[in-house]
Amino acid sequence: MSAPRVSAARLVTQLGPPAAAGPAYLWLADSIRLLVSDGRLLHGTRLPSERDLVVATGLSRTTVARAYAELRDRGYVTARRGSGTLVQVPGGPVQGGAEPTVVDDLDGPADDVIDLRSAAPTGRPGIAAAYERAVEQLGAYTAGAGYFPLGTPVLRGAVARRYAARGVPTDPGQVIVTTGSLSALAAVFRALLTRGDRALLESPTYPGALASLRHEGARLVPVPTASGASDLDAVAERAAATSPRVMLAMPDFHNPTGTLLEEDERERLAATWAAHGVVGVVDETVSELWLDARPGVRPMAAHAPRAVTVGGVSKSHWGGLRIGWIRAPHDLVGAIARARASFDLGAPVLEQLVVADLLDREPTLDAARRRELRERRNEVIGAVRAHLPSWETRTPPGGLSVWWRLPSPRSSALATAAERERVLLAPGSAFAVEGHGLEHWVRTPFALDAETLAVAVPRIAAAWLSVSDRAVVGRTA
Repeated sequence: MSAPRVSAARLVTQLGPPAAAGPAYLWLADSIRLLVSDGRLLHGTRLPSERDLVVATGLSRTTVARAYAELRDRGYVTARRGSGTLVQVPGGPVQGGAEPTVVDDLDGPADDVIDLRSAAPTGRPGIAAAYERAVEQLGAYTAGAGYFPLGTPVLRGAVARRYAARGVPTDPGQVIVTTGSLSALAAVFRALLTRGDRALLESPTYPGALASLRHEGARLVPVPTASGASDLDAVAERAAATSPRVMLAMPDFHNPTGTLLEEDERERLAATWAAHGVVGVVDETVSELWLDARPGVRPMAAHAPRAVTVGGVSKSHWGGLRIGWIRAPHDLVGAIARARASFDLGAPVLEQLVVADLLDREPTLDAARRRELRERRNEVIGAVRAHLPSWETRTPPGGLSVWWRLPSPRSSALATAAERERVLLAPGSAFAVEGHGLEHWVRTPFALDAETLAVAVPRIAAAWLSVSDRAVVGRTA
């Protein structure tokens, strides 16, 4: 696969206005360096030729050449004969690519360790009552074998009604029930991809989805989104250049950046998929978790009828409810159902009855739960800004975590130092499509109790102080 390229025109728009003072070559070199550190220029991206950049910027050939030389000297680019100037992560790649989970330690973290690697809330009120109601219905199912490979009719109907209420008419025959949303993604990828097919996706992205794509042998084509919303021009360019079979998208409170695609942006993305024959695979796991005003957007399926949508209740209701679902076009349901059957023969009936009950009664967060999560988000942002004023973020309008930009690329070092302070963090590299980079970024979940968060933030601040102190000593030694 050819290296991703950034045109001179796009690079100029990303660079922003030139510095008012100082040598022009240093402004150009520093601006490109920051784009690399931010994850907006990915490892391996081909930069414009010196000649093209001279035309686009109006700078002299000497200035551009000196800026590229400065970047080479500092380890941010490398020049290869026949390939041009390629972005690289300084010092070599930082390994990552998989979100740490309790599986990394079968006994789980110690009692005094705060685990911030997973963004998952505690169970919402009403779960136990829903189980009690479901048990009363269970007798109607125990007379049969209990196998529902596509899901129980009652749950498939509830999921279809929820989509219809959100503006996407759906019949139960388009719905396949799975054991969680990650299982749903795995089934979709298995059905749609053959080994070697290309899959377009945003970087950073959800590590579980990365693992599923790699398991199916997909060739991953990243598009940078670390510092904000998706670069839809870059999506169109990469789709045209690489002919991907699918694109994984998280338009609703993207994990980990928290961004939301607006209605016109969804229309543009859908048009790109249609123009290039790409099947959009849409992760809606946190689509119901808006925290401020309700977004004025429709699901991606309203814009892209060929899209396959994945959802579940682990983030909106409780992680212990291992129930997810797939909404697919009719002609893809059979292939996805066969792929799904290669995992197991169906989700547990009792949990399906519980989820069907919840979707009909409480499909989204109630006002109290939404207010609680909003307060936790604001408390975490306020506490981090008080202890670590050099960290930067945009307040996410929904979701379960905050994506912070660090003042220096020390995310992996921070995660190591935080563990010594008895806090477990996922570094930025854990969310990188290529398993390295994003060292300027770290994610902090906020769906925890206030007491835990109050303890966690000072520990993280202490870890950062130790890391940044060593970084300063290293630079001045």
